[in-house]
Amino acid sequence: MFAFLRREPGFYKRLFKLSLPMILQNLITFSLGLIDTFMVSRLGNAEMAAVTTANVPVFLLISIVFGVQSGLGILVSQYWGKGDSKSVSRALGVASIIGTGITLSLALLFFFFPVPVMDRLSNRHDLSLLGAPYLRVIGFSYVFNMLSSIYASAQRSIENPSFGMKLFGFSTILNTGLNYLLIFGHGGFPALGVAGAAIATLLARMSEFVICVVCALRSKRIPLDLGLFFRPGLDMGRRFVKYASPVVLNETIWGLGNSLLTVILGYTENSVEMLAANAVMGNLNRLFLVVCFGLGAATAVMVGKAIGEGQGREKVMALSRTLLWFSVLVGTALAVFSMALVPLLFVPVIFPMFKLFGQSAEIATALALMGFASIPLHACAISAVVGVLRAGGDVFWSTALDILPQWLICLPVTALVALVFQMGCWPIAAAIQLESVVKFPLCLWRVQSGRWINDVTGGKGG
Repeated sequence: MFAFLRREPGFYKRLFKLSLPMILQNLITFSLGLIDTFMVSRLGNAEMAAVTTANVPVFLLISIVFGVQSGLGILVSQYWGKGDSKSVSRALGVASIIGTGITLSLALLFFFFPVPVMDRLSNRHDLSLLGAPYLRVIGFSYVFNMLSSIYASAQRSIENPSFGMKLFGFSTILNTGLNYLLIFGHGGFPALGVAGAAIATLLARMSEFVICVVCALRSKRIPLDLGLFFRPGLDMGRRFVKYASPVVLNETIWGLGNSLLTVILGYTENSVEMLAANAVMGNLNRLFLVVCFGLGAATAVMVGKAIGEGQGREKVMALSRTLLWFSVLVGTALAVFSMALVPLLFVPVIFPMFKLFGQSAEIATALALMGFASIPLHACAISAVVGVLRAGGDVFWSTALDILPQWLICLPVTALVALVFQMGCWPIAAAIQLESVVKFPLCLWRVQSGRWINDVTGGKGG
C-alpha cells in the first residue's frame, strides 16, 4: 500500500488544493442538516422524529441531485481535459433539463399528498400530521438545488472546486438565520415550527440558484453558450443517457435503500427513540465522512482528466491506486479520532444537547461506534465508486457495487434483526454497516482489474 503512495513532487499539494474546497463544501452542506436537526430538536423528540420521517423521501431527492451532478461530472471532467467548452455547455443543458423534470415531479407529489406519503414511512400517524407541513414545502427547494448543484459540479470538474464551497457556505448561513427567525418566531416573524424549517431551506436554495445564473452568464472560465445549453442536441442527450443515467439510477436506488433503513427504524417498537437517535447520528456521521467525500470528488476530477488527456493505461492505474489507498489511510485516522470522541464528547455533551437521554442515548451510542468504526471501508467505497470507476465511465460496475450489497445483504439483514428478531440497538447498528463490509473487497477487486478505463467523449478507450 505504502509503495502506491509515492508520487511525483507536487502531487499531494494538487490533491489537497482540489479536495479541500470540496471537503469544506460538504462540511457546510452536512452542517446544515445538523443545524436543522438541532433547532427542530428544541421543539421536542416527536417533532424531530416527524422531520426525520419527512426527510426519508427528501433523501431520495438529494440522491437524485447527487446522481445527476455526478453523472455530469463524468462528461465535464473529460471534456475539460480535451479543452472542449462547447460540449460542456451541451452537457449542462441536458443535465438541467433532466434534473429539473425529475425533481419537479417529486416535489409536486410531496405537495399534494404529504400525509399519504408519510403514512407509508412509519407506524405513527401523528408523526405524519406533524411532518406534512414540512414535506409540502421542502420538495420545491430541491428543484432549485438541482440546478445550482449541476453548475457547482461543472465548476468542480474544471478544477474550480472553491465555487461550490463559497456558494453553499453562503446559503447555509442564510438558511441558519432564517431557521432561527421562522422556526421559533424571532424578529417579529411568526413561529412556524417544522414548516418554518422547510420555508427557510426553500428561500436559501432559491438564493443559490440566482447566484449560479449570474455567475454562469458572466463566467470566462467556462463561458455558457445559451444556444447550446437550451438546444444541446440528440448526440449529447444520448451520451448523457449512456454514461450519466446509470449514475442517476444508481444514486436514486441507493437513496431509496438508505431511506428504507430509516423506514425500518420507523416500524420498530421504540420508533420515536430510534428515529430521534438516527436523525442526530446520521448527520454527525456524515460530518466525519466529508473528508472521504472530498477525496472521492477530487479523485473523479484527477482520474477523469488523466483519461481525457490520453494518458496511458498504466499511468491511470497507478494514479487510481494511489488515490484509493490514500483515502483508506485517511479514513483509518478519522475512525480512530471519531471513536475516541464518543465517550469524551458525544455521550456527556452532544447527546444531551439534542435531548437524547436514556434509551435514545444508548441507541445513538451504538450507531456512533459502529458507524465510526466503518469509516475506512466507506472511504474506500467512496473513492472507488464515486471517484475511480465513474471517472473511467465504468457505470455498470460502479452501480452494481453501490446497490447490490445494500439491497441483497444490508436491508434484509437489518429488517430481520430489527423487526423479526427484535435484537436491540447494537445488532441493528452492526447490520446497518454490513453494506460497507461487503463493498470493500469488491471495490478493490474491480479497480485492480483495470477494465474500467473508458474514454466517454468518443475517443478510444485507455
